[in-house]
Amino acid sequence: MDSTLPQGASAIRRRRRLNTRIKDALRDLSVQMALLNHRIGTHLGLRDADLECLDLVSRFGPIGPTALAKNAGLHPATLTGVLDRLERGGWVVRTPNPSDRRAVLVQVIKEREAETAEMFVGLNKSMDAICADYDDAELVLIADFLLRAAQAGRDATDALTDR
Repeated sequence: MDSTLPQGASAIRRRRRLNTRIKDALRDLSVQMALLNHRIGTHLGLRDADLECLDLVSRFGPIGPTALAKNAGLHPATLTGVLDRLERGGWVVRTPNPSDRRAVLVQVIKEREAETAEMFVGLNKSMDAICADYDDAELVLIADFLLRAAQAGRDATDALTDR
């Protein structure tokens, strides 16, 4: 039981407070991850949007520029500038799409991935230690919550885009 909440609080009030704590924690996590990514980008000589796109290409690539722009929430013209910088920096390469020779796919240059991964070693070690405190069933629940929260973020982003 959470000792920070009064024992006499109604179930509805308690639930509202718990929901607020979770939302506040997610906002704090968002800020901390943005700060970490900014710091990593600075070390690697990448802008924030460049690092985000590099991560998306690393996770979902090879990927077409249109899909990448959608996933990154960037206008295609803005994405072109990002890809130009990443390509000049030796982070990505554009190759012909084998299923549509008129299109290109963007993929990460594998030799550079270790450089980026090295920047996340501290976070990954900390996350491993945190996860060690939970059993498998709890980790499944946490993973499900985070995936659903990320989808809620995508849905909210899409709703604002459609305005």
